[in-house]
Amino acid sequence: MIVFRKLNSLASGLSAALLLLATTFVSCSKDSSDDDDYTGNWKISSEYEGVGRTDAVSFTIGDLVYVGLGYTGTERRKDFWAFQKSSGTWKRVAEFPGAARNSAVAFTVNGKGYVGTGFDGNNRLSDFWSYDPDADSWTEVADLANFGGTARYGAVAFAINNKGYVATGYDGNYLKDLWQYDPISNQWEQKASLAGSKRMDAVAFVYNNLGYVVTGVSNSSYLTDFYAYDPSADAWIRKRNINSSNSDEDYDDDYGSNIQRSNAAAFVLNNKAYLCCGEASGTIGTVWQYDIDQDLWAQKTSFEGAARQGAIGFAMSGVGFITTGTNGSYWYDDLWEFYPDAEQDDADNQ
Repeated sequence: MIVFRKLNSLASGLSAALLLLATTFVSCSKDSSDDDDYTGNWKISSEYEGVGRTDAVSFTIGDLVYVGLGYTGTERRKDFWAFQKSSGTWKRVAEFPGAARNSAVAFTVNGKGYVGTGFDGNNRLSDFWSYDPDADSWTEVADLANFGGTARYGAVAFAINNKGYVATGYDGNYLKDLWQYDPISNQWEQKASLAGSKRMDAVAFVYNNLGYVVTGVSNSSYLTDFYAYDPSADAWIRKRNINSSNSDEDYDDDYGSNIQRSNAAAFVLNNKAYLCCGEASGTIGTVWQYDIDQDLWAQKTSFEGAARQGAIGFAMSGVGFITTGTNGSYWYDDLWEFYPDAEQDDADNQ
């Protein structure tokens, strides 16, 4: 059974764009006639045991993924829950000791989760905390602002070679800076800024020791540029745009503006990344697969739950997952599994 909360109004702290959408509930953008042309199957899974929310964070340690924080429409949360795919169960873990917040970031380094930045309803934040799963406890670590970074929300984060990275976001201005965290020295160091546009609410993923940053919004424009960060060279590598921008070749003829979005979810399975849901002048449920080695995008079966933005995406044991998120005045706690090479089947979602 899919469970969600419906609230009468939105509280402060969500963007103006989301406020404009609050009166409309859009079900999944999936259309059976259209999706017959695509592969990939979504299957309902074990619901997130926390309350429905948007703009939460997640990090993975071993065979557990940890999901917490976020905004419920009436309050910001501090609770965290651990999900184990093999058992299909959720377990509540130690509560986050910092301020309740949404639109934070998280990454995993050396078996510990790191969570920081975000928005508490009044203030942009720069503090960071480390979670030790063995002790089920949190410890405050170096504050980004103490090393020259700014308090922000809507940033992205990833980890490569035992270092954490935080990039982009909004601190009163749109950002493109990049900061590296070393857990050994407990220090932040500024690295080469994103070569593309400033942005917030982008997605990031890692493949073969490169950190990829794509989508997002800046000054109400949904961005099309796409870059990968190489920490060994402290340099950004330009990838192909995610819109139909090359008139000399046909590889992007189907892209149009369909991949562009903000506040989406992403995960990596094998050598493919998947971009799901988000917001693009309305809440959307479309799904695109990125072939990382070929630098090409292909559309997959649309998300079969309700279309949403601010969801969490992660991958475990060869399966992609989407959970939480919002659409108008609905905040979700359902969990969905994605099998990218399977044929779409409605029967497993009853």
